[in-house]
Amino acid sequence: MRVDLNADMGESFGSWVKGNDEALLDIISSANIACGFHAGDPDVMAKTIKLAKQRGVGVGAHPGFADLVGFGRRRLDLPIKTIQNQIRYQIGAIKGMANAQGTEITHVKLHGALSNMCSEDYDLAKACYEAVISVASEVPIMALVKTRQQEAVENLQAKWVGEIFADRSYNDDATLVDRSIPGAIISDPKIAGARIAKMVESGAIITRSGKEIKTRIDTVCLHGDTPDAVNIAKAIKDALEKSGINIRKF
Repeated sequence: MRVDLNADMGESFGSWVKGNDEALLDIISSANIACGFHAGDPDVMAKTIKLAKQRGVGVGAHPGFADLVGFGRRRLDLPIKTIQNQIRYQIGAIKGMANAQGTEITHVKLHGALSNMCSEDYDLAKACYEAVISVASEVPIMALVKTRQQEAVENLQAKWVGEIFADRSYNDDATLVDRSIPGAIISDPKIAGARIAKMVESGAIITRSGKEIKTRIDTVCLHGDTPDAVNIAKAIKDALEKSGINIRKF
């Protein structure tokens, strides 16, 4: 058995450093790189893509809301066409940077509040994925399994991979527990590792209440901005390997 391990990164901005991308890139198999709207800048994008290429890690576009102050985690009320054009713009930036490094993007994954909104709102998810397809139909979309995101990619007959989160708790409807609620973020590496190994082995999301939601799991995500992200990644890798599950790019 094998599974992809991805992380959000490239989230530094100018002289402000966020996360330990170099250490994470030695562990993960796919990187979701900020496109400059919620985090990142052209220099950070170029550096992160170069490091990922050197390590054989997949390079993904990670578009989100134009919200540097809120790190893309604030729910914004924008016209659908504006959101679609912002997604196209961000994917174009990463594709250009990747091409300049002699490589190509491997996937697209929505970031933060935009992703959470799409997991709940089918029409928004469909519109966002139509925007992705219009500029990057050749690459798969990372969709949160058993949510409106999965419904949208399946109905659009788009290429997609099913994603679960290692460091976030789940509600019984397969959406993520809001960050404002205690226990929403799983910061203990041992807990995160054991939990993910069990989910991948079981082929199911295990919610905060203990409910199991059977699903396909192609990739597991952890957040690069989490203070203990590197140790969480190591714990996940160790737990998966002890269970006979190898980490490989999808």
